Amino acid sequence: MICGSHVDCAAALAPATGPFPLASTSTPSSRSRSKAGAVGVGVGVGTGLGASSLLLFAVSCLLWSRRRRQRCPSLLEQGGRDLEGGVAARLGNVRQFGLRELHAATDGFSARNILGRGGFGDVYRGRLADGTAVAVKRLKDPSGASGEAQFRTEVEMISLAVHRHLLRLLGFCAAASGERLLVYPFMPNGSVAARLRGKPALGWQTRKRIAVGAARGLLYLHEQCDPKIIHRDVKAANVLLDEHHEAVVGDFGLAKLLDHGDSHVTTAVRGTVGHIAPEYLSTGQSSDKTDVFGFGVLLLELVTGQRALEVGKGSGLSLTHKGVMLDWVRKVHQEKMLDLLVDQELGPHYDRIEVAEMVQVALLCTQFQPSHRPRMAEVVRMLEGDGLADKWEATNRPPRDGLGDDHRNDPNGWGSFNDYHDNGGSSLGSDEARSVDMAEEMELSGPR
Repeated sequence: MICGSHVDCAAALAPATGPFPLASTSTPSSRSRSKAGAVGVGVGVGTGLGASSLLLFAVSCLLWSRRRRQRCPSLLEQGGRDLEGGVAARLGNVRQFGLRELHAATDGFSARNILGRGGFGDVYRGRLADGTAVAVKRLKDPSGASGEAQFRTEVEMISLAVHRHLLRLLGFCAAASGERLLVYPFMPNGSVAARLRGKPALGWQTRKRIAVGAARGLLYLHEQCDPKIIHRDVKAANVLLDEHHEAVVGDFGLAKLLDHGDSHVTTAVRGTVGHIAPEYLSTGQSSDKTDVFGFGVLLLELVTGQRALEVGKGSGLSLTHKGVMLDWVRKVHQEKMLDLLVDQELGPHYDRIEVAEMVQVALLCTQFQPSHRPRMAEVVRMLEGDGLADKWEATNRPPRDGLGDDHRNDPNGWGSFNDYHDNGGSSLGSDEARSVDMAEEMELSGPR
């Protein structure tokens, strides 16, 4: 209220000049009675005016409030935050889409338009009314804790990280029905994982360019974002290719923020077996070195054309490749039979020295001890031909006498992934992790 209380308002609105004037011929008693009556009339008029003013003020406030709500939509509608009462992520020019618009763009989320399936939902190809080709990620179980958290995480992380080798967010949909969708630019050449198994085969120079581009994207996340961003799910399936076959790192659903002064973040284990760093699988602790490990496996996928958990192809030693690819690569590399590692789809069209260098970088990235792995800045330099020989020589020393292959005492930290499971370091059963029948990657899911 303007005046603070009903009484104050009534008093303020009452006349301040006293009673109405009376005739001069009135007797004292009549003048007294008239004065009393006039005072009563004045009080009544003042009270009425005060009540009317209060009522008018209340109605005005109500109308103003409604008009303000109409003019000022929620922060979600403005694109200021991704969810009501949620993440404080500034979205800039990111657009909010309506569910009906995305339903029409994907032909009713037709199965014919599915580009891929993941642990958090399906991705559909779509075309907006203006002709723009998009990829629409429709989250599974959007009303559940995992779906909501994944939606918040992707919107926040992608809004923070803007780089030519990182997937950008075009928009989102947070429908009243609970549907949660994310809209990205359509990548015409799909994922690296799909292209490695597609036709025609990716050429060697294209694979090199993909490796450098993905490394630069991760370098940006680790060293040029504040706080740094840990991707936590680096693999060929999460690296997309634009129309020029340039690498674009995507799928930030498992990403975490990490202050530059912190060494790691501890969470429940999520990701894809074969790509997960051993310390993360054992303790739930992830850091930028966790991403470095995943990137090393990605390099091996580019060289071999195989999944991280895929039965080997071909003849000779490659036929014995069952289960985790990393152990097989180390064995073949130790035997100096490098040609067995190279994707057969390349034929003779590759540079043997460049392949050897990429395998060396991959092995440096996948050392058992996180502290032994290079930072992404070093990885980028080595992929570009700077410093690899010195780094490899400093790292590739034989184990101390009598210690054999025990990675716990190996100064080089070359530990075996399967040995790690044998030591009981994972909550995942060792038999399950080493299954020779496993040709598909296993997705770990659970609380973040």
